[in-house]
Amino acid sequence: MGITLTPIETELIRAQIVEAMKTVYDPEIPVDIYALGLIYDIEVDNEGAATIQMTLTSPGCPVAGTLPGTVESKARSESGATEVTVDLVWEPAWTMDRMSESAKLELGLL
Repeated sequence: MGITLTPIETELIRAQIVEAMKTVYDPEIPVDIYALGLIYDIEVDNEGAATIQMTLTSPGCPVAGTLPGTVESKARSESGATEVTVDLVWEPAWTMDRMSESAKLELGLL
């Protein structure tokens, strides 16, 4: 059995992953994927393993083959996670309602 992290340590890893996601951009939209609402959930267990649930703006998105790998790589390199798994999900479907206020402002939607 490996290390056991405290809830504060797992939350710190989660926060580091969130910050890393704010540096990943959809190449077609000038807003980071976290602000776009493409990251649905980030869970970190007490051994430091992270699971990220994410989606894309559409199933036919041109970066479908590469963006999940970029997310995994960024999360792995910029957090203290011992392991990172990215699950690409399609339910619920992404809509512009998932975008942050700042993303909507940046795109002129407000």
